Amino acid sequence: MIQNFLLQISVGGTPVAEVAEAVVPEEKTLTVWQLVSAGGTGGAIVMLTLLVLSILAVYIIVERFMVIKQASKEELNFMNQIKDNILDGRIDAANELCQSNDSPIARMIGKGVSRIGKPLSDIGTAVENTGKLELNKLEKNLSTLATISGAAPMIGFLGTVIGMILVFHKMAAGGGGVDLQTLSDGIFTAMVTTVAGLIVGILAYVGYNTLVARVEKIVFVMEARTMEFLDILHEPAV
Repeated sequence: MIQNFLLQISVGGTPVAEVAEAVVPEEKTLTVWQLVSAGGTGGAIVMLTLLVLSILAVYIIVERFMVIKQASKEELNFMNQIKDNILDGRIDAANELCQSNDSPIARMIGKGVSRIGKPLSDIGTAVENTGKLELNKLEKNLSTLATISGAAPMIGFLGTVIGMILVFHKMAAGGGGVDLQTLSDGIFTAMVTTVAGLIVGILAYVGYNTLVARVEKIVFVMEARTMEFLDILHEPAV
């Protein structure tokens, strides 16, 4: 009853329902493409660059994670078998065991096994050099990921500066008049590049530090296995 009565009330000859519809502001939505294109050619280039960097960062993170995960796997009794073969004089068996294991530790120990019979200093140097090569393989593209983590926020800020320049240019072209709608839209669009840059930078930064931490764990194990291998070579002389 009351609702029907209110709907029949008119303001200046216009029903209340129509007045209410006219007062309610229409929600304005923007698509991603509108946000990108509103920043002009410069903003579009910045967003495209950030998109490429984000794809590259995700690829490096996933690819390195899989490689490092595979490299961290070690056969449980690998060093015990190496020790038994060396002490029993089965150098060929120890070498075959290293070749059958696809891991940085196995390749590093395998280099040392192949040098048995030479001075211990030469064996230690060979193992150390092989370890450095394996470490370099594990750290492949990590420097690129670190660069993305630092460059992406700066590129996003560059897009913001470009967007603000365009806003003030429109204001100057309009004779100094301030159109709040144009000003707010321009600032809103300009800030999008900063947000995009920060997202890409944070993703790359977290991924880089996570991968570096995993690599450091592998390096620690490699160093421990190197010392263990050199101790095995000392045992026959005891």
